[in-house]
Amino acid sequence: MTIVHTNNKVTAELRQFISSEFLLSDNTNGLKNDDLLFESGIIDSVGAMTLILHLEKRFTIQIQEEELFPDNFATIEHIVRFISKKQNQGMT
Repeated sequence: MTIVHTNNKVTAELRQFISSEFLLSDNTNGLKNDDLLFESGIIDSVGAMTLILHLEKRFTIQIQEEELFPDNFATIEHIVRFISKKQNQGMT
């Protein structure tokens, strides 16, 4: 499976999770990959913990406290890039 295909799959899964968990809708059409999740109010501080726990469980990664930068989780694009980086670190 190519990285692009994998990233597209992760993006689709994240869009679905965020829509159903935080927008209370299964319709992901209104959610864009570059929407600011925290600044726009889609995810709040409690939601951040839900998101982190989901990412760790679903993608089998460990997110360290020092990785909890807003930039890593600002948008779906940023989260996909962060997950890819974490998974690649685990392969080395």
